[in-house]
Amino acid sequence: MSLTTEIIILLITGAAVGFASGMLGVGGCFIMVPVQFWLLKSLGVDPTIAIRVAFGTNLMVVLPTSISGAITHHYKGAVRWKQGMLLGISAFAGSFLGAYIASKTPGAVLTEAFGIAVVLGAIRMATAKPIKQDEEPVDSVWIYVICGILLGIVSGIIGIGGGVLMVPVMVLALRFKMHEAIGTSMLMMAFSALGGAISYLINGLGVAGLPLYSTGYVNWVQFLALAGTSIPLAVVGSLIAHKVPAKQLKTIFVIVFLYMGLKMMGVFAWLHLPI
Repeated sequence: MSLTTEIIILLITGAAVGFASGMLGVGGCFIMVPVQFWLLKSLGVDPTIAIRVAFGTNLMVVLPTSISGAITHHYKGAVRWKQGMLLGISAFAGSFLGAYIASKTPGAVLTEAFGIAVVLGAIRMATAKPIKQDEEPVDSVWIYVICGILLGIVSGIIGIGGGVLMVPVMVLALRFKMHEAIGTSMLMMAFSALGGAISYLINGLGVAGLPLYSTGYVNWVQFLALAGTSIPLAVVGSLIAHKVPAKQLKTIFVIVFLYMGLKMMGVFAWLHLPI
């Protein structure tokens, strides 16, 4: 595969990621990580190195994308800043630790963990009873700190910003309205992505077999191509999210996440399905 072809694929992927990120309040990991992983493997990168680079680079892309989306959601009145900051600062510390753990974990375990986490989040979201829209979110500093640390650790280990896990938790456990969960998760992801990205960068320094133009487990070619289209499309996705009913957002969230989770777990390949 030529460098030009790789960049074109990444530009298209970044556009899809930005749109999904702004619309669903997630980092787009369920799109980026599989594409990055498959591209790196096609270039001859060892699978264990490839999945770590995919995770580290993904988190670096999530950082500016989530900031872009959070600003747009803020102007729509859908960001709860106090809760988002508590979750974000806690998630920063947890994500840094999680990324360190991932840098010592076999690649096969990481890909399975990624797929399982996405599928579980989608199933929980699909089967939960809707909350009352007039309820106020949970008001406990310690609950937000604990949630942020735990979700940050998981986010760092499986290389995601955390929205795929945080949105269901906000809606089902913390009593956020769907649009507020999406907007506030964008704020939290900026912190968790930063913590994880720094950790992946540091822990990958000096590792043999990294692709060209990498600093630790962050590849700058992939970053620039993905971020170049994801940032502006996050604004578009955020604006559209406020025109779509919460029930429909939830349905889109579940369908897309189930597909990508099963894809990363290898279920479709095991069933010999060309999807």
